[in-house]
Amino acid sequence: MSSVSFAPSNSAAPAASQSRLALWQGVALVAALGWAYLPMLRVFADKWINDPQYSHGVLVPFFSAFLIWRGAKGSALVLRPLPVIGCGLLVAILVLRAAAGALLFHQLDAASLLLALVGVALAAGGVPLLKLVGPGILFLVFMIPLPYELERNVGGPLKTAATVASTFLLQTLGQPAIRDGNLILIDEVRLGVVDACSGLKMMVTFAAFSVGAVLMMTRSRFEKFMVVLGIAPIAVLTNVLRITATGVSFAFISDKGTRDFLHDAYGYLMMPLGLALLGAEVWALKRLVVDETAA
Repeated sequence: MSSVSFAPSNSAAPAASQSRLALWQGVALVAALGWAYLPMLRVFADKWINDPQYSHGVLVPFFSAFLIWRGAKGSALVLRPLPVIGCGLLVAILVLRAAAGALLFHQLDAASLLLALVGVALAAGGVPLLKLVGPGILFLVFMIPLPYELERNVGGPLKTAATVASTFLLQTLGQPAIRDGNLILIDEVRLGVVDACSGLKMMVTFAAFSVGAVLMMTRSRFEKFMVVLGIAPIAVLTNVLRITATGVSFAFISDKGTRDFLHDAYGYLMMPLGLALLGAEVWALKRLVVDETAA
């Protein structure tokens, strides 16, 4: 098996020539994939631009590229191309693409794109290159909008949980809140917790930020695991606080314009609040977890 190294060696010229050839082959394959998946990417781009809940999708490819650049910076890498395995995977992915096209299932097509990038990495540099670019490829999952069925099946229970928790919190704050299905009644106020208020899409955006933070952190695996484990509770908590703040405001304010402004403002504050809670979690973990290597 041939190998190509980025590390200095006595045969620097041949190694450098082979490494450049392997990398350019990889770049050519990625460019070909970009062209092949252009229709799907256009559909997703329309979602990123027109749906505020998925606006983070525009930034995901750039952050993935940054992760790859950060991993490659200053590191020695020995390339061991596996062209047969890599190209074989690319051929197998054609079947997956055909199924995605027949079902008009864009998310399945996106999954085939990620697998195709894995195939390119294996063909161009083998397992060492896949380990380098793997985090960047994996992070691309966050550019994919959720399937409608998942939004409906998961969003429904989240909406109910948010309604129940918000009603309880409003009652704790002294408001005469009563839950009626996904409605919260406070005297004359009827606060509906609709699909957009389930918090599911905000959870996806917050998960993208949190996982990005985990990939950038130089902490123990336990701390990183706890941060990932805290994604769902923090996202649900911020949504409950938003609904509660909206209910309290509506109970004291009757002007429609002011209500609409506060409703939107509380929505925009969800992400900063979630990130603040994430920062507090990281701060607490830093003081609770003992770094044995520093002792």
